[in-house]
Amino acid sequence: MSVARQVVVEADGGSRGNPGPAGYGAVVIDPATGEPLAEAAEYIGVATNNVAEYRGLIAGLEAAKALFPDAGDALRVHVRMDSKLVVEQMSGRWKIKHPDMKPLAARAAAILPPSSVTYEWIPRAQNKHADRLANEAMDAGRDGRQWEASASTAALDAPARGTVNTPPPVQGPPGDQAAGAAKARAALAAARGAAAPEGLFPLPEAAVPESAKPETAAAPEAAGSGPEAAGAPQTGWGAAPDLGAPATLVLLRHGETALTPEKRFSGSGGTDPELSATGRGQAERAAEHIAALGTVQDIVSSPLRRCRETAAAVAARLGLDVRIDEGLRETDFGAWEGLTFTEVRERYGDDLTAWLASPDTAPTGGGESFAEVTERVAAARDRIVARYAGRTVLLVTHVTPIKTLVRLALGAPPESLFRMELSAASISTVAYYGDGNASVRLLNDTSHLR
Repeated sequence: MSVARQVVVEADGGSRGNPGPAGYGAVVIDPATGEPLAEAAEYIGVATNNVAEYRGLIAGLEAAKALFPDAGDALRVHVRMDSKLVVEQMSGRWKIKHPDMKPLAARAAAILPPSSVTYEWIPRAQNKHADRLANEAMDAGRDGRQWEASASTAALDAPARGTVNTPPPVQGPPGDQAAGAAKARAALAAARGAAAPEGLFPLPEAAVPESAKPETAAAPEAAGSGPEAAGAPQTGWGAAPDLGAPATLVLLRHGETALTPEKRFSGSGGTDPELSATGRGQAERAAEHIAALGTVQDIVSSPLRRCRETAAAVAARLGLDVRIDEGLRETDFGAWEGLTFTEVRERYGDDLTAWLASPDTAPTGGGESFAEVTERVAAARDRIVARYAGRTVLLVTHVTPIKTLVRLALGAPPESLFRMELSAASISTVAYYGDGNASVRLLNDTSHLR
């Protein structure tokens, strides 16, 4: 019987724009000494954070296998990443929903036997070597070249390591984790070759696109740079062709509920509260203001009650019907629903810290990560812009979807969500032109409530 050979793979990926110029990095480490055995990095063109992270995982697993080609089933690889999404999906604990992630996950799962690979989430600060490799790759792409191992200083810049902890060798019949990974691998294999859906804002064919990856946190009631890619929509003050009237989305946050002034997490996984008396008054004042503008032609709402009630107030003034779009619902905050930020900190401190550190991390109890929310909000945006081209549409929704739409329109990084104020019954506006260019025209207007 061959002796098990254990290595650690640390991997990371990033995108300067999400999507934007992207790259990945991976390092194979000897767990006994903490010394790097192999490094890999690559600039991959325009892609998203999630795509780059999966590409980093694939490169790390392939590098580990190449180091010990004769090890076979005796090779044990412990993967450490700061992407909660990749770790949980590859461990078989989270479903892989996005069609662009399925073939990448299937490719990663096919490199080594599922029982030979274990996964661990680590804070970003503990993944600096791979992070530096990914940034070296993106810097190289910015300069029009590919990353070269001989020029890398990532190992020198990374913090000194001692030994690296790895789980004990797998013994006896596989447990739940291995079985879950095997089941996930079988499902992923069936999904190989899945085509990416067409979107309004396509990426170059060389990139593997994803709707978007977003957003770190919003305030608790909804707790919620690199070079431009060739062929990107024209932005700024330069002359633009006549693209006709844009699809203009007027973004109205719902009025207050009983949870709003207490700043409790209130998403799509809780009690679905109704508007409070204050919230109903806010909805009426917003309706009066929007009617006076005379520009809204259609209304689309989140399915949650507080939004439907707010939308109904506007619809009654304008004589319009309300269309429901599931993609506009608020984040599912899992076990945190109905709790204040302080209560979550006291009960689920480690989970909250991880959630604040990464948009890939979901709340305790199976809620949604902000990465997942961004994917469905971007898909809803594409549907609505296509359906209402050249029209002005009122979207009645929540903090996270509105901030996400604004962030994506600006091409701003995920942390920008921390820097936006979005009051109850506030109005924001984004216009989308035929070439995919977006223009943010208004943010958090509350003048109608004063």
